[in-house]
Amino acid sequence: MAPPTFEPSPLAARPSAEDQARDRDLGFGSVVSRDSRQRLLNRDGSFNVSRTGLGFLDSFAPYHLLLTASWTGFLVAVSAIYLGLNLVFAAAYLACGPDALFGSGAAMMGGRFAQAFFFSIQTFATIGYGQLAPNGTAANIVVTIEALVGLMYQALATGLLFARFTRPTAALLFSRHAVVAPYRDGRALMFRIANRRRNEIIELNAQVLFSALEPDDRGGAVRRYTPLPLERNKVTFFPLSWTLVHPIDAASPLASLAADDLERTEAEILVLLSGIDEALEQTVHARSSYQAQEIVWNARFQSMYLQTDVRSRVSVDISRVHGIEQL
Repeated sequence: MAPPTFEPSPLAARPSAEDQARDRDLGFGSVVSRDSRQRLLNRDGSFNVSRTGLGFLDSFAPYHLLLTASWTGFLVAVSAIYLGLNLVFAAAYLACGPDALFGSGAAMMGGRFAQAFFFSIQTFATIGYGQLAPNGTAANIVVTIEALVGLMYQALATGLLFARFTRPTAALLFSRHAVVAPYRDGRALMFRIANRRRNEIIELNAQVLFSALEPDDRGGAVRRYTPLPLERNKVTFFPLSWTLVHPIDAASPLASLAADDLERTEAEILVLLSGIDEALEQTVHARSSYQAQEIVWNARFQSMYLQTDVRSRVSVDISRVHGIEQL
């Protein structure tokens, strides 16, 4: 006898409105969607999230911090640690006694602290000019420890420097404003991106979502996320610029909305991009967003292409990526 078969109910197979909203949540969570009135995604791609509740040691990640810090912050941190370590070892040499260091060049290096500090610099960097040398067991023990610390510090600093240079990142430039412009027989939401670097990004994919507050069953408001279909959501090659276009048709969530409606519902256009860096052969990501006040209605983007000879290479002025004009 064959086992009985069960066909799923059409109602059971149909996702509820809550399930659909959860699927489009992107990971912000129901609390953020219901209670937060902050911008979800900053223009630089960072999130407005504050993490608390962990101790300093639990949340402290020096490698990630130095890897993601700005170049100014990274160089300041490396220099400060280098200076601090040498000051510590200089104090250790002073603690070893007045005769811990001797040599023909001792008189030319100032007082005892200056002698200890510059000797620490030479030992830390394995230079060894020969003008100063450790004297006694205590001083040689400090030299042994400093030589090991110096080798490890140089290896870590070099590794971090190499990792920062080779870390795959996308330096995409987003236009300051999005525009609602005439498009074919209707209108379309548009924004523009350009590559700030000379590297090539291939297989660049775009995902755009519309986020706005809508009334819920409890009499309050909850943030909903709706995908915005694009005229083209993928380009194989990205050597110049790309204007992303969402046609505002009858199925678009923007079809019946005006500028005042976007401000009232605290609307936000979320943009997620991913592609492959051809040089590094690794996936890179970029993200940004546009709020209601950053959308210009009845405007269009100015051309970025420069007039050149027909036989010349195509020339693009990246500084014009933000250029718009009213209609």
